[in-house]
Amino acid sequence: MERILKVYIYQDGRRPIFHTPPLSGIYASEGWFMKLLKESRRFAVADPAKAHLFYLPYSSQQLRISLYVPDSHNLRPLAAYLRDFVKGLAAKYPFWNRTRGADHFLVACHDWGSYTTTAHGDLRRNTVKALCNADSSEGIFTPGRDVSLPETTIRTPRRPLRYVGGLPVSRRGILAFFAGNVHGRVRPVLLKHWGDGRDDDMRVYGPLPARVSRRMSYIQHMKNSRFCLCPMGYEVNSPRIVEALYYECVPVIIADNFVLPLSDVLDWSAFAVVVAEKDVPDLKKILQGITLRKYVAMHGCVKRLQRHFLWHARPLRYDLFHMILHSIWLSRVNQIELHE
Repeated sequence: MERILKVYIYQDGRRPIFHTPPLSGIYASEGWFMKLLKESRRFAVADPAKAHLFYLPYSSQQLRISLYVPDSHNLRPLAAYLRDFVKGLAAKYPFWNRTRGADHFLVACHDWGSYTTTAHGDLRRNTVKALCNADSSEGIFTPGRDVSLPETTIRTPRRPLRYVGGLPVSRRGILAFFAGNVHGRVRPVLLKHWGDGRDDDMRVYGPLPARVSRRMSYIQHMKNSRFCLCPMGYEVNSPRIVEALYYECVPVIIADNFVLPLSDVLDWSAFAVVVAEKDVPDLKKILQGITLRKYVAMHGCVKRLQRHFLWHARPLRYDLFHMILHSIWLSRVNQIELHE
């Protein structure tokens, strides 16, 4: 891929929905990917005749901010906007029509990113969609064609790797930790069984109480825990998965139908625990059933694989930028081979 792949970035599109992505917050993955691809001399080309792939440089977060009417629960205007943009490309250039969008891709990290593709048939069916909301049950994300995008929280864009790192196993005195808003179908159940400080091994909260955070911050909790609980919210994805990897805490993923990030190239069973939603009442028993030897091996894998989930101001080989681009390219190659 390093020597071969070339990507054409469409210059069309109105700002800020296009070309102006977020570089901080929980949707920063779409922004950092766009930023680094635009700056890349290795992959980005100005001549579309040299391109293997075509990038639709929109931001699902900016689309939401610009067009969504609060409390309307109506996502159709967002999908219609992206549909009309693609129709404009197809009318203006020959590239889309050659493959009906199969050599095009988009990268969207907002929960609604998948829904913004639904108003255009070829965009939904053919285009490679790198999505944080990689839910296999909704009929939008297609495993094997689409790419599950890691959701990364960037607090300081100028220092994206700030706070990365953790404590050794011997200093991780908390069995499991979670703190966050209580929404969706899983988190209320998690709080019902393990919240309110009823078990000192299972530090499970809603928003982290001030009395607790004064003694130990959210990040310090993750660095001091063996397992970091990553229950789905409204959608299957959670930024806590990558946060756990940043702080060298083994993630515990609780989200049925979630296609794990970059699972086309990574074996998550080596460094994460996946728990079915129905098994939340048995969560402590499941975690205590993992032997120390196995946990140490998983923790070691977390530390080694952490580099694949890092954003760098100047991309490094095998970092997150390269992993996402590799997965998109691999998806396209596989689709070509299937139709030969």
